[in-house]
Amino acid sequence: MGAAESRVTNELTKGFGLRAREVRLAQRKTLADVAALAGLTPGYLSRVENGVSTASVAALVRICEALETSLTDLLTDSSAQSLTAAHSQPIDFGGVDLQEWLLTPTSERRIQAILSEIGPRGGSGDEFYDLPVDVEFVYVISGRLAITFEDHVVLLHQGDAFTFPKAAHHFRNADEIGTTKVLWIFSPALPGRDVRGGGDSHDTR
Repeated sequence: MGAAESRVTNELTKGFGLRAREVRLAQRKTLADVAALAGLTPGYLSRVENGVSTASVAALVRICEALETSLTDLLTDSSAQSLTAAHSQPIDFGGVDLQEWLLTPTSERRIQAILSEIGPRGGSGDEFYDLPVDVEFVYVISGRLAITFEDHVVLLHQGDAFTFPKAAHHFRNADEIGTTKVLWIFSPALPGRDVRGGGDSHDTR
């Protein structure tokens, strides 16, 4: 394959550099950090981020690996991305009798939205935990949700919203009757290792 064929088009890579830079800064990595992991020079990576240089496919893949994100995420404009219910990504945080879907792009690190459907008496279990985020917010779409803290319980009904105190140890369970549907918002997004695809159990909430 010739050099021209090994290059992706300007149209395909438009915006890649900007999104790569956003992800890098969100991960608090320097140009030197990512360049070393990707086998590139910091100067070349800087030119890619600023749209001055067009990277080869191999270089794009190595940059994505260094940022622990997918090529699709960085070639897609996450600032204006919509997801239908049918295309939401199922995820598995563990817990009991619940299903969850990631509603925000996996490359979006500023904020994260997760939809949960919790069966009767389902939830995170009865072990206290807290999450590595600055803000944790929940909105009850339907049903009832009980959030248990070390010294009190907050009971939320349909239409109720609650913003958690930072680093508050808690667990949550649904009502005894029917299915409870809630929307969770985290800022910043949970670390990548804490968001798993369906089938990889990891109890974080």
